[in-house]
Amino acid sequence: QVQLVESGGGLVQPGGSLRLSCAASGRTFSSYAMGWFRQAPGKEREFVAAVRWSGHNPDYADSVKGRFTISRDNAKNTVYLQMNRLKPEDTAVYYCAADYALSVSRYTGDYDYWGQGTQVTVSS
Repeated sequence: QVQLVESGGGLVQPGGSLRLSCAASGRTFSSYAMGWFRQAPGKEREFVAAVRWSGHNPDYADSVKGRFTISRDNAKNTVYLQMNRLKPEDTAVYYCAADYALSVSRYTGDYDYWGQGTQVTVSS
C-alpha cells in the first residue's frame, strides 16, 4: 500500500514557475515508477511526466517538454515536478501516481496508486 500526498500548487502568472512535490508513504517507494498527470475542467486526465525508480530516462508529454522537469529523491520518498515558463493552458489539477513497474507509462490505467491532487492556476 502506498499513500501519495501532493503539495506546491497555487496561483502563478504566465511565465512563472512552481515546484510540485509528492510525498509517498511506505518502504517500497524506490520500487515504483512515478508519474505526474493533470486534469483540466471538462477534459480527461492526461499524462505530464514520468520517471523510473532510478530517476533516469524520464518521459515527458510534448506539451511540457523543455519546460517541466520530473525528479525523485528515494531517500525522502518524494517525487517533484519543476514547472517553468508556465502557460494558462497548464491550468489543471495535478496528480501524482505510482506504478509498480520498472519502466514508465503514459497510461492512467497502469498506475496503482494516486494522490488527491493539487490545483495549479496560471493566470494574470
